[in-house]
Amino acid sequence: MLKEIKHIQTHAELLHSECEVEAALDQMAEQINLLLADRNPLVLCVLNGGIVVAGKLLTRLTMPLNIDSINASRYQNQTSGGTIEWVLKPSQSLKDRTVLIIDDVLDEGITLAALQQYCKDQGASSVYSAVLIDKLLGHEKPTYADFVGLTVVNRYLFGYGMDYKGYLRNAAGIYACKEYEDPNHD
Repeated sequence: MLKEIKHIQTHAELLHSECEVEAALDQMAEQINLLLADRNPLVLCVLNGGIVVAGKLLTRLTMPLNIDSINASRYQNQTSGGTIEWVLKPSQSLKDRTVLIIDDVLDEGITLAALQQYCKDQGASSVYSAVLIDKLLGHEKPTYADFVGLTVVNRYLFGYGMDYKGYLRNAAGIYACKEYEDPNHD
Protein backbone atom coordinates (compact mmCIF):
# COMPACT_ATOMS: atom_id res chain seq x y z
CA MET A 1 0.00 0.00 0.00
CA LEU A 2 2.79 2.47 0.82
CA LYS A 3 4.25 1.95 -2.65
CA GLU A 4 0.89 2.94 -4.17
CA ILE A 5 0.62 5.99 -1.88
CA LYS A 6 4.13 7.13 -2.80
CA HIS A 7 3.31 6.70 -6.50
CA ILE A 8 0.10 8.74 -6.16
CA GLN A 9 1.90 11.46 -4.21
CA THR A 10 4.80 11.66 -6.67
CA HIS A 11 2.65 11.81 -9.82
CA ALA A 12 -0.23 14.00 -8.57
CA GLU A 13 -1.07 17.32 -10.17
CA LEU A 14 -1.00 20.37 -7.88
CA LEU A 15 -4.28 22.25 -8.40
CA HIS A 16 -3.97 24.78 -5.55
CA SER A 17 -0.81 25.65 -3.65
CA GLU A 18 -0.66 26.00 0.13
CA CYS A 19 -0.61 29.78 -0.32
CA GLU A 20 -3.78 29.71 -2.45
CA VAL A 21 -5.56 27.45 0.03
CA GLU A 22 -4.61 29.66 2.98
CA ALA A 23 -5.94 32.72 1.12
CA ALA A 24 -9.22 30.87 0.49
CA LEU A 25 -9.43 30.01 4.20
CA ASP A 26 -8.89 33.70 5.05
CA GLN A 27 -11.77 34.65 2.78
CA MET A 28 -14.06 31.96 4.21
CA ALA A 29 -13.29 33.08 7.76
CA GLU A 30 -14.06 36.69 6.88
CA GLN A 31 -17.47 35.67 5.51
CA ILE A 32 -18.23 33.45 8.51
CA ASN A 33 -17.17 36.16 10.97
CA LEU A 34 -19.54 38.64 9.30
CA LEU A 35 -22.54 36.33 9.20
CA LEU A 36 -22.18 34.55 12.55
CA ALA A 37 -20.66 37.36 14.65
CA ASP A 38 -23.48 37.45 17.23
CA ARG A 39 -24.76 33.87 16.90
CA ASN A 40 -22.71 31.85 19.45
CA PRO A 41 -22.31 28.96 16.97
CA LEU A 42 -21.67 25.33 17.71
CA VAL A 43 -19.03 24.30 15.19
CA LEU A 44 -19.23 20.67 14.10
CA CYS A 45 -16.04 19.30 12.61
CA VAL A 46 -16.81 16.47 10.21
CA LEU A 47 -14.34 13.66 10.91
CA ASN A 48 -11.94 12.76 9.46
CA GLY A 49 -11.70 15.02 6.44
CA GLY A 50 -12.81 18.19 8.19
CA ILE A 51 -10.07 18.08 10.84
CA VAL A 52 -7.52 20.09 8.85
CA VAL A 53 -10.03 22.61 7.50
CA ALA A 54 -11.70 23.10 10.90
CA GLY A 55 -8.34 23.51 12.62
CA LYS A 56 -7.27 26.12 10.08
CA LEU A 57 -10.61 27.98 10.17
CA LEU A 58 -11.13 27.98 13.93
CA THR A 59 -8.07 30.12 14.63
CA ARG A 60 -9.45 32.69 12.17
CA LEU A 61 -12.94 32.90 13.69
CA THR A 62 -13.42 35.76 16.14
CA MET A 63 -16.82 35.07 17.75
CA PRO A 64 -17.42 33.00 20.89
CA LEU A 65 -18.18 29.43 19.84
CA ASN A 66 -18.27 25.83 20.96
CA ILE A 67 -16.64 22.93 19.14
CA ASP A 68 -17.84 19.36 18.70
CA SER A 69 -17.50 16.69 16.04
CA ILE A 70 -19.62 14.44 13.90
CA ASN A 71 -18.75 11.53 11.65
CA ALA A 72 -21.02 10.17 8.97
CA SER A 73 -19.02 8.59 6.18
CA ARG A 74 -19.78 7.21 2.76
CA TYR A 75 -16.19 6.35 1.88
CA GLN A 76 -14.58 4.37 4.75
CA ASN A 77 -11.11 4.91 3.20
CA GLN A 78 -12.28 3.82 -0.24
CA THR A 79 -12.18 5.86 -3.44
CA SER A 80 -15.94 5.74 -4.04
CA GLY A 81 -18.89 6.29 -1.72
CA GLY A 82 -21.48 3.83 -0.53
CA THR A 83 -24.24 4.13 2.03
CA ILE A 84 -23.91 6.56 4.94
CA GLU A 85 -22.44 5.05 8.08
CA TRP A 86 -23.01 7.03 11.32
CA VAL A 87 -19.84 6.72 13.36
CA LEU A 88 -20.11 9.64 15.83
CA LYS A 89 -22.83 12.07 16.79
CA PRO A 90 -22.16 15.34 18.68
CA SER A 91 -22.03 15.17 22.46
CA GLN A 92 -23.44 18.69 22.88
CA SER A 93 -27.09 19.56 22.41
CA LEU A 94 -27.95 21.17 19.08
CA LYS A 95 -31.34 22.41 20.30
CA ASP A 96 -31.81 26.13 19.62
CA ARG A 97 -28.20 26.49 18.47
CA THR A 98 -26.74 27.97 15.33
CA VAL A 99 -24.66 25.14 13.90
CA LEU A 100 -21.73 25.51 11.53
CA ILE A 101 -20.68 22.24 9.87
CA ILE A 102 -17.08 22.28 8.60
CA ASP A 103 -15.87 19.68 6.11
CA ASP A 104 -13.13 19.27 3.54
CA VAL A 105 -15.04 18.70 0.30
CA LEU A 106 -18.55 18.88 -1.09
CA ASP A 107 -18.66 16.11 -3.64
CA GLU A 108 -22.08 14.60 -4.40
CA GLY A 109 -23.63 16.39 -1.40
CA ILE A 110 -25.27 13.28 0.01
CA THR A 111 -23.32 13.25 3.28
CA LEU A 112 -23.64 17.00 3.85
CA ALA A 113 -27.39 16.85 3.22
CA ALA A 114 -27.67 14.05 5.81
CA LEU A 115 -25.63 16.06 8.34
CA GLN A 116 -27.75 19.16 7.80
CA GLN A 117 -30.95 17.16 8.21
CA TYR A 118 -29.61 15.55 11.39
CA CYS A 119 -28.89 18.99 12.87
CA LYS A 120 -32.38 20.23 11.99
CA ASP A 121 -33.92 17.07 13.46
CA GLN A 122 -31.99 17.74 16.68
CA GLY A 123 -33.59 21.20 16.96
CA ALA A 124 -30.84 23.48 15.64
CA SER A 125 -32.23 26.99 15.09
CA SER A 126 -30.10 27.39 11.94
CA VAL A 127 -27.57 25.26 10.12
CA TYR A 128 -24.70 26.57 8.00
CA SER A 129 -21.95 24.67 6.25
CA ALA A 130 -18.41 25.49 5.21
CA VAL A 131 -16.32 23.39 2.83
CA LEU A 132 -12.85 24.04 1.56
CA ILE A 133 -13.57 22.45 -1.84
CA ASP A 134 -16.76 22.32 -3.89
CA LYS A 135 -16.45 19.93 -6.83
CA LEU A 136 -18.07 21.00 -10.08
CA LEU A 137 -20.04 17.94 -11.15
CA GLY A 138 -22.19 19.33 -13.94
CA HIS A 139 -25.46 18.32 -12.25
CA GLU A 140 -27.60 19.39 -9.30
CA LYS A 141 -26.62 18.35 -5.79
CA PRO A 142 -29.09 17.73 -2.95
CA THR A 143 -27.47 20.60 -0.99
CA TYR A 144 -24.87 23.31 -1.27
CA ALA A 145 -22.43 24.86 1.20
CA ASP A 146 -22.91 28.38 2.56
CA PHE A 147 -19.17 29.04 2.62
CA VAL A 148 -16.84 27.66 -0.06
CA GLY A 149 -13.09 28.13 -0.29
CA LEU A 150 -12.33 26.84 -3.79
CA THR A 151 -14.17 25.14 -6.63
CA VAL A 152 -12.49 22.43 -8.67
CA VAL A 153 -13.34 20.11 -11.52
CA ASN A 154 -14.48 16.61 -10.68
CA ARG A 155 -11.23 14.75 -10.04
CA TYR A 156 -10.05 12.56 -7.20
CA LEU A 157 -8.34 14.95 -4.77
CA PHE A 158 -6.11 14.78 -1.72
CA GLY A 159 -4.58 17.26 0.70
CA TYR A 160 -5.91 19.63 3.39
CA GLY A 161 -8.04 16.85 4.87
CA MET A 162 -8.99 15.01 1.68
CA ASP A 163 -7.47 11.57 1.42
CA TYR A 164 -6.42 8.85 -0.93
CA LYS A 165 -7.43 5.54 0.71
CA GLY A 166 -6.94 7.05 4.18
CA TYR A 167 -3.56 8.65 3.39
CA LEU A 168 -2.27 12.05 2.26
CA ARG A 169 -4.76 14.17 4.25
CA ASN A 170 -1.74 16.10 5.54
CA ALA A 171 -0.51 17.23 2.10
CA ALA A 172 0.00 21.01 2.04
CA GLY A 173 -1.93 21.83 -1.11
CA ILE A 174 -4.82 20.47 -3.14
CA TYR A 175 -3.71 17.70 -5.48
CA ALA A 176 -5.50 15.69 -8.16
CA CYS A 177 -4.61 12.02 -8.51
CA LYS A 178 -3.48 10.63 -11.81
CA GLU A 179 -4.56 7.11 -12.72
CA TYR A 180 -2.72 4.43 -10.81
CA GLU A 181 -2.09 1.00 -12.23
CA ASP A 182 -0.74 -1.52 -9.78
CA PRO A 183 2.36 -3.09 -11.35
CA ASN A 184 1.65 -6.29 -9.38
CA HIS A 185 -1.90 -6.61 -10.74
CA ASP A 186 -2.57 -8.42 -14.03
